[in-house]
Amino acid sequence: MIIKKIAQQLDLGTLSSEPKQLTGGFMHQMYALFTTKGKYAIKLLNPYIMKRETAMANFQAAEQLEKLVEESQIPILPAMTFNGQKMQEIEGQFFYIYEWYEGKSLKIEEINPMHCWEIGNALAKIHQIDQKEVPFESHDIQINWDDYIEKMVDYDKGIYELLKENRSLLYESQRRGNQAIKNIPPLLTICHNDMDSKNVLWHEQDYRIIDLETLSYSSPFLELFEVALCWSGYSISKIDYHLFKVLIQSYHEAGGQLPTDWNVIYDSNNGRLEWLAFNLNRVLGIDCSLEEQKIGFNEVNETIKQIVYYAEIRENVLNSLEELKEI
Repeated sequence: MIIKKIAQQLDLGTLSSEPKQLTGGFMHQMYALFTTKGKYAIKLLNPYIMKRETAMANFQAAEQLEKLVEESQIPILPAMTFNGQKMQEIEGQFFYIYEWYEGKSLKIEEINPMHCWEIGNALAKIHQIDQKEVPFESHDIQINWDDYIEKMVDYDKGIYELLKENRSLLYESQRRGNQAIKNIPPLLTICHNDMDSKNVLWHEQDYRIIDLETLSYSSPFLELFEVALCWSGYSISKIDYHLFKVLIQSYHEAGGQLPTDWNVIYDSNNGRLEWLAFNLNRVLGIDCSLEEQKIGFNEVNETIKQIVYYAEIRENVLNSLEELKEI
């Protein structure tokens, strides 16, 4: 098994137990490795992702940003360095190694105001490490939903019906997002880009932010909004508006800048459309393993639910943000 080869080649010690696969990763595979020298987490990078032309450059850029975040004393779990490099490779398999941290990610129902306050504070600090007053480079989302509907007619009736039922909403969300994103304020900062509850490990009140290979320069306004939604129950279609406001208030009090027009941010936050298309491709068996194909089926159903819910809560979310202005 490649995990044993990794331990041997990087002199991590003799295995004291069999490597255990960890749950939670939608893109890559994680393993716990306990040896005579210590405890480690190993992330095997998805080979289909690594085949993309931009993959290596994106990972290298993220590694440089990870160093900046670490130097700023943000509580993160950075990849370990071996022979001057963070990313390692054995027999064509690319991977990262991390020191083991005795913590766990929170389920949505376990999140309380203290957690949201800490996350808002940490996010503000990340966003203040390096700021650039330059336009947000947007790209139009041009997904042909009719093409997916046609492909699903004979492939999966359940998904076909879901897509057909929500066709108008998908195209309208895409249109509004493409229009709004052009009006995102011209400010770029270091962003995590996936800082939901699964990517923060907690040990009582102590925590570490993980999955830093997604770091890049992006809009802090969009990330703040996405993170506030994720930590207040959006993923289970049950937003706790108190938690939502606590996170944003914490962010602001820690020096984070808030947007002047939340409508623009709301409509621009349509990345789940691309996530839906990515998982529809998985369902169709495009550039993925059988295991990923199974994940795709579940993610398609969950993502469509979230898209529908997002359209339903628009007024309540925007009203909640207006209340924050009065604080």
